[in-house]
Amino acid sequence: MIVNQRNPMNKSEILQEIQRTAAANDGVPLGSRRFAAETGIKEYDWKGKLWARWSDAVREAGFAPNQLQSAFDKAELLEKYAKLAQEIGRLPSAADLRLKHHRDASFPDQKVFERFGSKATLVQELFLHCQGQPSLEGIGRLCEEYAQARIRPTGDEARPDEYNFGFVYLIKSGRFYKIGRSNAVGRREYELAIQLPEQATKVHEIRTDDPNGIEAYWHKRFEGKRKNGEWFELGAGDIAAFKRRRFM
Repeated sequence: MIVNQRNPMNKSEILQEIQRTAAANDGVPLGSRRFAAETGIKEYDWKGKLWARWSDAVREAGFAPNQLQSAFDKAELLEKYAKLAQEIGRLPSAADLRLKHHRDASFPDQKVFERFGSKATLVQELFLHCQGQPSLEGIGRLCEEYAQARIRPTGDEARPDEYNFGFVYLIKSGRFYKIGRSNAVGRREYELAIQLPEQATKVHEIRTDDPNGIEAYWHKRFEGKRKNGEWFELGAGDIAAFKRRRFM
């Protein structure tokens, strides 16, 4: 029910609305935006007048601020997202997340997943989370299919604002390998800012919408084999692992 806002509400009335809407939400207080949408009580009605922060109002109403959202770390969120994907046979949409939370109060609210930013970033994190877990192998494939679907077919006009892809590449010079990145969409030749004693050859490249993050992932994975900067002394198994990935 939207509150009539022709007359300013006092603190007691707002606290009552926080309690009422929380009771209707399985005992979990709403965030300020959803509270405003459901009650008509806007931020300017209370911020700087009754409370400095929404968490202060929630606390005064008798709740722990963000009680549900703070209960999950990133790994737990990814695990729950993966299990829901297994349950419905696809990567969940925002609507799927809301429906799951509505049916199961222990499942995080859809807004909790917004900490990942875009869905593309969430799927990328999910893909990495699934690595080395045989039970989630199918979810890893869904992530790869999602990445492939976002790649514009050859011949379409480029729209960098919508498809901002780059590459993480592996090149070899002598017995050492370099893992680097290029943010230039569509480019398959990489300019090195250093002089190499031996000619460098490209071994493989991974297309991604997050070159920085994926480069960091491989650097961390091979940290124990780092020799200097972005150069590593890799074995056949390491190279095979890198070459198995076309998209991340």
